[in-house]
Amino acid sequence: MLLKQPVVDALNAQVVEEFTASLQYLAIALYFDRETLPKLSEFFHLQATEEHGHAMKLLQYINDAGGQPVVPATKPVKNEFSSAEEAVELALNQELTVTDQINNLVDVAIEHKDHLTRQFLQWFVTEQLEEVSTMSDLLNVVRRAGDNLFRVEEYLARHPHPEAAGGGGEAAEA
Repeated sequence: MLLKQPVVDALNAQVVEEFTASLQYLAIALYFDRETLPKLSEFFHLQATEEHGHAMKLLQYINDAGGQPVVPATKPVKNEFSSAEEAVELALNQELTVTDQINNLVDVAIEHKDHLTRQFLQWFVTEQLEEVSTMSDLLNVVRRAGDNLFRVEEYLARHPHPEAAGGGGEAAEA
């Protein structure tokens, strides 16, 4: 096995976070479905798929490196929102938390002198810049739009999710 058990445990713990993020984004997408905001719904459906891909990437790495991957139960997700701003703010806060979690994973890899995992995690470090930047921009647009969420829909029509545009994320990795 190429991985030390504390590294495997830390990676498996992150799998829980990524699958939970995927389900949280699905819940946000469904909220926007109910609000008849198709571009926001599409954006978060794509985000859910991307987070699922992140979890799968971690599981595959653990397996390939000889560790025992664990397919987890997830944490509870929020399903009701009072506003678009609340939903998008939750998404941004989630991405900021994941950024801290990924940085902590890198620290675990460094602590255990696991250069292979450290190299593997660099993709996630870079990905978090895109994730936080995209969510920050979206939250700013939602706040500026106020009650006129059709402006947000127009923004997303002109600036689609990176996955929809065929760039970044899993599409670039596949």
